[in-house]
Amino acid sequence: MPEPKPRALIVHGGLELHQPRQGAEKVADMLTGSGMDVTVSDDANALVAPDVGQMALVVPVITGGTMPREKITPLLDALRNGTGMAGYHHCMSTTFRDVPQFRYAAGCTWVAHPGNIMCYRVHVTQPDDPIMAGITDFDHVSEQYYMHFDPAVEVLAETTFSGEHHPWRTNITMPVTFKTHYGAGRIFFTALGHTADELDLPDLRPVLHRGLLWAAGQGEAALRAIG
Repeated sequence: MPEPKPRALIVHGGLELHQPRQGAEKVADMLTGSGMDVTVSDDANALVAPDVGQMALVVPVITGGTMPREKITPLLDALRNGTGMAGYHHCMSTTFRDVPQFRYAAGCTWVAHPGNIMCYRVHVTQPDDPIMAGITDFDHVSEQYYMHFDPAVEVLAETTFSGEHHPWRTNITMPVTFKTHYGAGRIFFTALGHTADELDLPDLRPVLHRGLLWAAGQGEAALRAIG
């Protein structure tokens, strides 16, 4: 009998401005196309269900949202034991803001986007990483995320704030895309993807797709297969 497909859980919700359902559908399409068994839900409790540790990957496409701190333990245990987590823009960086344990696992917290929608430069810091293969520095039109981030993250791409909108934050370099670990779990995040249509941009879609697969524990060959 064939081996069972690795499972992924995508949960969407929160601010409709970020088009969570449409974004979740695009993430599901990427993962299904890579041979994963994908479940999409609008119930945040799925992330803390007793069986969440059976997932290879969880993707919280949730802006804000609430979760009692005492309920987050199953998810944190799953991550420590090897379940991966991945997100983009609002996913992870704004999810469950009042739960410090989740913020620690996510590795970043959004705090501002000076200038709102604007054009800014993204610099690829690790072009030889399989997640970033074929991606060179590029201009991006969206919100430039200013975050509080864990210094333990491995930065794959970054951006620099010019100070045009907040002069007290001139020449500040900020991660755009990173990976890290929480216990045995792989954590991937990119700050790009304000709305679902951004996820199809050629400088973003392959990076997100590969980051999702990396977080799910897939090997380099699977990442290299994403053009």
